[in-house]
Amino acid sequence: VDLDIFMANDISAKVPNLCHLAPAGEHHIEDLYAAGGVLAVMHELGKAGLLDPSLPTVSGKSIGELYEQAHVYDHEVIRPIEQPFSPMGGIAVLRGNLAPDGAVVKRSAVDEKMLVHEGPARVFNSEEESIEAIFSGRIKAGDVIVIRYEGPKGGPGMREMLSPTSAIAGMGLDKDVALLTDGRFSGATRGASIGHVSPEAAEGGPIGLIEEGDRIRIDIPKGTLDVLVDEQVLAERRKHWVCKESEIQTGYLARYAKQVSSASTGAIFRT
Repeated sequence: VDLDIFMANDISAKVPNLCHLAPAGEHHIEDLYAAGGVLAVMHELGKAGLLDPSLPTVSGKSIGELYEQAHVYDHEVIRPIEQPFSPMGGIAVLRGNLAPDGAVVKRSAVDEKMLVHEGPARVFNSEEESIEAIFSGRIKAGDVIVIRYEGPKGGPGMREMLSPTSAIAGMGLDKDVALLTDGRFSGATRGASIGHVSPEAAEGGPIGLIEEGDRIRIDIPKGTLDVLVDEQVLAERRKHWVCKESEIQTGYLARYAKQVSSASTGAIFRT
């Protein structure tokens, strides 16, 4: 299936955000269950014609027949379709000279003041390097942490960057510091954490050309992600760029690194 990741922006533009579950909000999954569950969320979305009610399910009934029977028991947890937490969905895909093929952010978990941010790059070639810098107090408010060589090819395997984001939150910087990576995030991430930067550093992507102190501009409402460096300077850096050598040179992961595609196309094996 050919799936353009930027389709997520089209969907987010018309599907409102009805639930703010932790860490994006104060409610938890058990609160959602008590408030009526996923079918209750679908019931609200169905009011706006955002779902196809005819789709079949394993129960033998259509999804419309199922969610029409659902009820919302707590409108603080599941907002009415007319009063969403946000008129836009929770995911945004960004693009710019830093991520020509896209990058993904959980917009609903980003503090309002960090939706547009510009700051100096703090560059690290592994997750471990970044965590050490965070806990040692070397990261300051306004910084943009760049963690690279953690993508599908560079990891290899595209490790989850939950530890750095947890460290940022633990240091009280989650509303003041942005994080960019060619690695990935899970639903437990909060703050201006932008992942899946593509192409990744190990494929020669622009994220591999960033140097310490470069200014990076993030504009989530406009969907842009740029490093504020002249294109001629980036072209000159590219001439001297050398890919970081992976510690894994044998076995299945080495084979994976050679065959895997970009995160923007699903990190699948190329044929």
